[in-house]
Amino acid sequence: MDKKTKLKKPLSFEWDKGNKEKNIHKHKVQNSESEEVFLNNPIILIDVTHSQQENRYLALGVTDKKRQLVIAFTLRGKNEEIIRIISSRDQDKKEKVLYNKLKSEVKSKK
Repeated sequence: MDKKTKLKKPLSFEWDKGNKEKNIHKHKVQNSESEEVFLNNPIILIDVTHSQQENRYLALGVTDKKRQLVIAFTLRGKNEEIIRIISSRDQDKKEKVLYNKLKSEVKSKK
């Protein structure tokens, strides 16, 4: 993970069939939950480790029911307005600490 970045709006979502089903079966994350995170002001980080062939990002955020998720994704489309979700799962302990730290930094800047 590296520096924070922002997404352009409006956004739409694109799903790969294999990843779409994997998130539901392996991680118990519904596709609608993944999309909710992007509407709830997530922290967006550039995923330098996994960005060899294309830029990849991580979204740390919450669903409408306050479930804390981490979502790996890439941007598609002429204006990078399409979010293609690669994986979506619950945040682990370290990610929760990072999310809360970054979220409090954002709040203190307002």
